[in-house]
Amino acid sequence: MDLQLDGKVALVTGGTKGIGRACVEALAAEGATVAFCARHKDGVDAATEELTAGGHTVAGTALDVADREALAGWVAATADQFGRIDVAVANVSALAIGPTEENWEKGFQVDLMHTVRLAEAALPHLTATKGALVAISSVSGREIDFAKDAYGTMKAAVIHYVQGIAFQHAAAGVRANVVSPGNTYFPGGVWANIESGNPDLFSTALGLNPTGRMAKPEEIAYAVTMLASPRASFITGTNVVVDGALTRGVQL
Repeated sequence: MDLQLDGKVALVTGGTKGIGRACVEALAAEGATVAFCARHKDGVDAATEELTAGGHTVAGTALDVADREALAGWVAATADQFGRIDVAVANVSALAIGPTEENWEKGFQVDLMHTVRLAEAALPHLTATKGALVAISSVSGREIDFAKDAYGTMKAAVIHYVQGIAFQHAAAGVRANVVSPGNTYFPGGVWANIESGNPDLFSTALGLNPTGRMAKPEEIAYAVTMLASPRASFITGTNVVVDGALTRGVQL
């Protein structure tokens, strides 16, 4: 199926590894030009080189998404460079799991406010192209688990915020949706670190999923790409849970 993303321009925050990297690859594979950012220049440069060598059209920028001016400037520069923005994917998380005030502040600034600031900067462009905003939340945003404090609360706030965007901008043709992954495993990721550093927690988490495994980043990116596609023209204001039936609650 043609996802009608060829020639579109997409933004992805945190695009050098994990879910963000998989989103860059998936969107680019459909013919989109993808501008992505991450904090570390070395990682951005390496990802840009690898993706370009793979035949993808990408542009990487090193910046901290908690920096309001830098994030807004990146969105504006991308629109100037490529002439349009059709998709914005808010992916970065501080992974601030815990109850400390530092966790709350990091989760607020990175998980929630980076989503808000990306949306605010991108919305004029998305309105012009009748584009799509997709934010990455988490199953921790809809259930009480070990990440229930700062992380879970901020991920729940992301869902609420994006659904409000969907309602507010539907008449203008802008769509806004959330993807909530379950535990996602990739080398160098949080679960790979837990596997080596806290094997009991890893075993417990793995045992909760009836599939017997954790998600792969590309499985989450599939949902993001589907929601970004113009073919999803009547899907807005939803939270797509991609968790292998991990969560037990019924989403009404």
